Amino acid sequence: MQAFSIRLAGEKDFPAIFLLIREFASFQQSSDKVSITPAQMAADKDLFQAFVAESNGVIVGFATFFWSYYSWSGKALYLDDLYLQPGYRKQGIGKALLQTLIELARSRNCKKVRWQVSNWNRNAIEFYQKMGAVVDDVEINCDLVLH
Repeated sequence: MQAFSIRLAGEKDFPAIFLLIREFASFQQSSDKVSITPAQMAADKDLFQAFVAESNGVIVGFATFFWSYYSWSGKALYLDDLYLQPGYRKQGIGKALLQTLIELARSRNCKKVRWQVSNWNRNAIEFYQKMGAVVDDVEINCDLVLH
């Protein structure tokens, strides 16, 4: 097991996070859908929120998130993406990233943490279920791209 730390991302981390976003998109077989750039992340730095996982000074994973509100339950944290490079999986890093988000949500009195997972990603589904998440297949995502 490699030593690691979890911390809130800063603007200096955007280039490394961007590379990991591209890796994640490739893993998801969706490379063509990445339109963000480090410059756009910097321009949106007041909205872009993430935790990063570092090992030996190198960012090896991230979790991006935003605050949300659900009409049925109230305030929530939405986990947009959680990704770890393959060589760093199954070492407790992903669990630490998710637990960091859960604790942040609790500290802000959120009612829940919500996210999506690809239905073919059995490893992620099992991981989330072990963390106590309920994974359903009831809702389907809708995106309306504005430009």
